[in-house]
Amino acid sequence: MDIENKFKNFTGKILFNYSLKKLNWFNIGGSTKIYFKPNSLNELIEFLKLYKDNKNLFVIGAGSNILFNDDIFDGAVIKLTKNFSRISLLNQNTIIAGSGVLDKTVSDFAMENSLGGFEFLSCIPGTIGGGIRMNSGCFGDEFKDILISVQAVNRNGEVLTIPAKDILFDYRSCSLPKDLIFLSATFKGKKNKKEKIKEKILNLKIKKEKAQPTRIKTGGSTFKNPIKQTNKKVWEIIKESVPNDVQFGDAAISNKHMNFFINKGNASYKDMKKLIDFVKDSVKTRTGINLDLEIILVK
Repeated sequence: MDIENKFKNFTGKILFNYSLKKLNWFNIGGSTKIYFKPNSLNELIEFLKLYKDNKNLFVIGAGSNILFNDDIFDGAVIKLTKNFSRISLLNQNTIIAGSGVLDKTVSDFAMENSLGGFEFLSCIPGTIGGGIRMNSGCFGDEFKDILISVQAVNRNGEVLTIPAKDILFDYRSCSLPKDLIFLSATFKGKKNKKEKIKEKILNLKIKKEKAQPTRIKTGGSTFKNPIKQTNKKVWEIIKESVPNDVQFGDAAISNKHMNFFINKGNASYKDMKKLIDFVKDSVKTRTGINLDLEIILVK
């Protein structure tokens, strides 16, 4: 049975052979066989039950750290919006946020409610779901520091609540199964004066603006900092190993931050992958360090 036939009686809105370019910050990619934006949890569960025999499934948030292949993604891409983007106070120290909520929105909400500990989220250009998956962080703080629990649904359509103490977090990774779809998360903070929170957010934003490129086609940090191999930041290692004017097609390295790779116009997946491989090989040859990707390659 072909995939379109399989979903002919499905009530949710599904798009077939949907372009992926506008779904990610690199503005690179081919198309996906299925693109689905569920309106409710029940609709998502119904979809998963129909789709269960198919292997490839990818959940996208803001698309800020994703590099899609130029070919057809042989599977389904799901984007959680609207009903998965709610945010509320459980009590004076606790926030519940849907996985589709932007990290910046959570930071702003916490500030308005005089709740500290969320300031670093103002500098992460992703969603809550992606932040949990990557244990995203910046300037010394990470998701694991504020997380209480995660609510998720598995491929069988079963809804789970997973306490943070049962999750193993590492640098830009966590132990949760790849096929779990995060629905929402519960976070803890500390009461603080709104003015102090606002000041800290402003300082972090200024720090970020000085160090990182903005308003360009990029996937953010390309490689993880190799903290187990050296004390140096990855941008320093790249700067010492690679000329900053190296370019493959329209795939280039930012002059402002050498761990940010950019699409200068019409870069393809192959162009960007060539640049990634060139930098990785050059660093390995010069320093012996193996760099691990922070961006996610979706083939």
